[in-house]
Amino acid sequence: MLKGRCHCGAIHFRISAAPVHAAICHCSDCRGQSGAPMLAWAMVPAGALTVEGEPAVYKSSESGRRSFCGACGTGLFFVNAPLEQMGMIQVRIAALETPEAVAPRLQVQVAERLEWMTSLDDLASFERFPG
Repeated sequence: MLKGRCHCGAIHFRISAAPVHAAICHCSDCRGQSGAPMLAWAMVPAGALTVEGEPAVYKSSESGRRSFCGACGTGLFFVNAPLEQMGMIQVRIAALETPEAVAPRLQVQVAERLEWMTSLDDLASFERFPG
C-alpha cells in the first residue's frame, strides 16, 4: 500500500494496487502547470486510489484534468479521456510518503524536453545548498 499527501496535510491518499508503470514526463503541459522542468508520474487503477480531503481540479487541456490541494497548491493527480477509458489515473510520485518506492522506468514526451535536462550529470553537485 502506497500512501501520500499534499504538503500541508489537508489531502491524504492511499493506493491499494501496484502501479502499472511509472514515467518521467517532459511535456509542456506538465511544465506549465507545475513550474518544474518535468514531472514523475505513477499510473494506477483509478479504483485503487482512495482520497481523504477534497482536491481542487483544474482543466489543463481539452480532456485533461489536474487535481491539487486548494490550500497549499501541491499537484497530486492527472486524468484525461484515454486514461479514464483504461480505468487509470496518474499520481505524482513526489507526493508519496516513500517516493523512492516507485522508480520511473521510462521518459515520455521527450520531443518537448528542455535541452538542458539532457546534461544534468555535467553540473556541479552538492549534498546541500553550498554556502
